[in-house]
Amino acid sequence: MEPMTRGTLAKMAGMSSSTIRYYEDCQLLPKAKRLENGYRIYSEEYLIMLKFIKDAKKLGYTLNEIREILAMLNSEMHPEELKKLVHNKIENIEHKIKDLRAMQKLLASLLTFSDSDIHNYLNTFR
Repeated sequence: MEPMTRGTLAKMAGMSSSTIRYYEDCQLLPKAKRLENGYRIYSEEYLIMLKFIKDAKKLGYTLNEIREILAMLNSEMHPEELKKLVHNKIENIEHKIKDLRAMQKLLASLLTFSDSDIHNYLNTFR
């Protein structure tokens, strides 16, 4: 695959050019090389990294966590380190699920209140 401009890369990755610029600014992506005319050129490696970032975001990873994973991938990463990150994310998701279930239970209980009980409850905030 030939080197591409940021606009072409953005189209291929399914994101905006400004998102790619932001990822460069926050050091998720290395700065691209520039041509004599000032345009940045990107290799296929950037497309692979952007697809990884998109997938990791879908899995709930923050940009800081993604940066950490990318740094590991660019170094001598051990599988145990990646497994630890994945395990931590699973625990985080389990806590979120627990919190969401508690919220759901609370909201469902509100549906059992009578209109007058809800009115009285809302009046306590005035």
